[in-house]
Amino acid sequence: MSNKQLPVAVITMENGLVMRLELYPEQAPISVANFADLANTGYYDGLAFHRVVKGYVIQGGSTTNACTGDDPGFTIKGEFAQNGVDTGLSHRRGALSMARDDDPDSASAQFFIVHQDAFKLDGRYAAFGQLLEEGGFAVLDSIAQVPTLSPEEENRPLTPQVIRTIRVEPGDYDLAAPVRIVSSL
Repeated sequence: MSNKQLPVAVITMENGLVMRLELYPEQAPISVANFADLANTGYYDGLAFHRVVKGYVIQGGSTTNACTGDDPGFTIKGEFAQNGVDTGLSHRRGALSMARDDDPDSASAQFFIVHQDAFKLDGRYAAFGQLLEEGGFAVLDSIAQVPTLSPEEENRPLTPQVIRTIRVEPGDYDLAAPVRIVSSL
């Protein structure tokens, strides 16, 4: 990595709590540009962490607040080793990564933050950021602790964990326009 100041995603929850995550545009330029564009255009405002699995991940970015059923009309190339892109990034506690289905190039808007180390995801999902200490781990832990429905009901929180805003501060980077694969439906 260079000495440039990295972009930082600021997630402000409805209750005022804040998580800050540094992003890695040199390792995962497609994922970072896509996430930054969605965040800075307000796409995530008012959505929730709709899936919470304590000890694993908290997942957000769905307009239907479900793991399936929303289609923003595009996907992005998956930046992970099994898809020919080795970023060298790991799914350690606090990693920010793109959610997807079985198709390696199916990620679009949904993302997750790793609650506890999940190295089994390395090389299979596109990590592109990391939670910064500055109180962010306490917020992650508080979200991961909320009671949820069963895994069959997508581990949806009983009390919605609403994201007020996500904004990306570019640091010393000129964040490129996102490269997206437009759905042909």
